[in-house]
Amino acid sequence: MNFIKLNNVSVNYPVLDYYKQSIKLRAIKFLTGGKITTYNDVTVVEALKNINLDIKKGERIGLYGHNGSGKTTLLRTVAGIYKPYQGTIDINGNITSMLSIFLGVNEFETGLNNIKLKAKFLKLSQKETEKMIHEVSEFSELGDFLNMPISTYSSGMNVRLMFALATYSVSDIILLDEWLSAGDENFAPKAEARMQEIVKKSGILILASHSMDLLKKICNKIVYLEKGSIKKIEANG
Repeated sequence: MNFIKLNNVSVNYPVLDYYKQSIKLRAIKFLTGGKITTYNDVTVVEALKNINLDIKKGERIGLYGHNGSGKTTLLRTVAGIYKPYQGTIDINGNITSMLSIFLGVNEFETGLNNIKLKAKFLKLSQKETEKMIHEVSEFSELGDFLNMPISTYSSGMNVRLMFALATYSVSDIILLDEWLSAGDENFAPKAEARMQEIVKKSGILILASHSMDLLKKICNKIVYLEKGSIKKIEANG
């Protein structure tokens, strides 16, 4: 049974050279909405404070709040990118993190080689890799362009390939920082259908967005964040 349990989770960002970096400090405080304090004699910004969440299989969680409210930090903490200085996180299920579809891509390599790199990361066999190459090529509609370096791609071609790679393998738990969409008016419906399929198949979805309309459309529970804390949680539908 898939689940995610966060118990009293708090996350700090360290800020080095406090007095020399007052501008940087103010910028971090503004972007995270956090409180400046000290922890183990280090100046830090409190990005998340006492987060408690119990997410069960079948739940579609929407994270909503202004810039700096803690949405992305919470996603990265669940993904294991950030480690809490306080509290515990228990997770049952494999995670697919779609926080940045461009992460891990080498723009100087061909599209084909980038597919192979992703396959290697996923620990696919040779047969599975060949299947991935075929399916990504077909879905992205890039054809012979896959033999060219990504640096030569148009922005639309780039997004098509990155979207196809990001959505190829889906796990029990999906983490999304904004809804993924891709391409022109001809490709966008295909991308939207792929995203809907991913949501349907996932055990748990956590989606951070500035769009309340989107969250109400996709999610069955909405978590309101403010300055790194949970303001309220509402059921939707």
